[in-house]
Amino acid sequence: MIEQPAYSGFGFSDEEWGLLVGLPQSVLGAASAAESDGTRRTMAEGAAGLEAIAAGRESASPLVAAVAGEVVSRVGDPEVGAELPVVAPADPQALIDDVLDRVAKASALLAGKVDEGQAGAYRHWLVEIAEQVVGAAVSGGLLGLGGDVVSDSERRFRDRLAQVLND
Repeated sequence: MIEQPAYSGFGFSDEEWGLLVGLPQSVLGAASAAESDGTRRTMAEGAAGLEAIAAGRESASPLVAAVAGEVVSRVGDPEVGAELPVVAPADPQALIDDVLDRVAKASALLAGKVDEGQAGAYRHWLVEIAEQVVGAAVSGGLLGLGGDVVSDSERRFRDRLAQVLND
């Protein structure tokens, strides 16, 4: 007997599942890229985002739990010390625009494939990932003093993400 991939139970093709599985980490990267923070702060944002992704495994939504499990199996489990590499995109705005475009495609895909509860849980989870990333490290300031927990550019990204997802 041939075992079916997990995503087939949700009615997704391999390509569609790839979009859904790739977005949490992409949202993490775009949220981090919204403000140039330096390596230490970017590492803190990556850790917070990976924690938020991994937390999705405990979601009441079978879709979110399955996607989160797939992401963690690919990038590593923060509970056992996995960390994401720090990547500084050459063009942060292009990255953000690309991620928001893919988020819009995923939102439309979900609307046509799963019930609103599953779609809403996935959309909300993506916004929660962004929230955790942008709130993970203070931006600005001098020598660790002052600055904003969430900068204007991070807030704009988070708000645009929520708007695209209608969450």
